[in-house]
Amino acid sequence: MITIDVLAYASRLGKVNPSLKFWTALALMVICVSARSLYAGVFLTVAMLVLTVFVGGLKLRDYITMFALPLSFLIMGGLALLFELSAQSGGILNIPFFGHWLCVTAATQVRTVLVLSRALGAVSCLYFLSLTTPMSELIGVLRRAKCPNVLIGLMYLIYRYIFVLLSMHHAMKNAAKSRLGYINYRTGLRTTGNLYSNLLARSYRQATINFDAMESRCYDTEIRFLENRGKITGMHLFVALFIVVCILCLWGIQ
Repeated sequence: MITIDVLAYASRLGKVNPSLKFWTALALMVICVSARSLYAGVFLTVAMLVLTVFVGGLKLRDYITMFALPLSFLIMGGLALLFELSAQSGGILNIPFFGHWLCVTAATQVRTVLVLSRALGAVSCLYFLSLTTPMSELIGVLRRAKCPNVLIGLMYLIYRYIFVLLSMHHAMKNAAKSRLGYINYRTGLRTTGNLYSNLLARSYRQATINFDAMESRCYDTEIRFLENRGKITGMHLFVALFIVVCILCLWGIQ
């Protein structure tokens, strides 16, 4: 999560208007998920890769490393879709299974490829959005979209408090290491239990301190941060409309 946040702030597309990126990515996801052609998902996957890596300045190795986790999950899901349970062996591949057959047919192959292409396109849109737009700006887009203030406040506080907890955990773990708390497996287990129990207590104490600090600064149930509202240039609109039009053209190709 920290790596994604750092890469989003370092991206060359970070100064582009976040609302344009958010709504364009959302529209592309909807079109891709409802597409009847695998070409839409493939094109969108390549387009988001080009925008994120070659235009945004992200290293290709970092992108592939971060994309490996959802890709492995999609592949496992695709294997589950590839087989169907049948009483008779009538597929391209047939595996006996407790008196029935696990069959791979032409229909399941088409279905699996289509679902995988849709999923890859949608995940590519999410990665483009998360790797080029910091979380604070995404929350700002939702606030301008008239999301309830209580949800916006919770998003800001949870996002901020994640880093507070990580900082406390890092300090406590370093202190435990300096006292040989992980010298062997048994000691490490006891140290880990004590660490997380103390972390829970300290997190409640820190939450109280943070809330007192917010009230001392006239907190009135609404949190606002400085937001980037970059200008929308003609090139930005052209690229967004070009990708949307291409996906729409590929939407119904069989």
